[in-house]
Amino acid sequence: MELKKNQPKKFLVIDDDTLFRTRLAKAIAGRGLFEAVEAEDKISALRMIDQFSPDYIILDLKLKNQESGLDLLSLLIEKLPSAKIIVLTGYGTIKTAVTALKMGAVHYLTKPVDLDSIFAILNENCSERIDESCRLSASGVPTLDQVEWEHINRVLVECDGNITKAAQLLGLHRRSLQRKLNKTPLKII
Repeated sequence: MELKKNQPKKFLVIDDDTLFRTRLAKAIAGRGLFEAVEAEDKISALRMIDQFSPDYIILDLKLKNQESGLDLLSLLIEKLPSAKIIVLTGYGTIKTAVTALKMGAVHYLTKPVDLDSIFAILNENCSERIDESCRLSASGVPTLDQVEWEHINRVLVECDGNITKAAQLLGLHRRSLQRKLNKTPLKII
């Protein structure tokens, strides 16, 4: 597949958590350099691959209806051998990490994670730079903004996406939290 220079790179986010999947896809597209689509299960993921031909895939380990992301990983690699795939999970184990990497994933991350970390990993594992704006501090210590976003998103996930409840737990007014969430969608759970 030949890409034109100005053609945006394509991301496919496969995750059964609707809130996480939607926010991650929105944040990726918000960078302005990427197109992002979503899938919640194996069937919709395979359909999106045929329609969209993504360059990068973020794949959750546990999908809807108890489907395994590892089973889908082998199909994704077979259909799109040039796609860079990151396996992302909230239930990471050493065994699944090793299996995913041996199968061909470029990396294995556990949630919570921010978008800069995802892009940094893809930059390390790709021949071309996908986003020069993605920089972690030289010491590897997360910035204050990264820590704040991770904390907000962790609380939001614990509240099942309920912004009012999350705002109460965070000690913020609901509208203040809503503005923070809409302000800069660059950091994700």
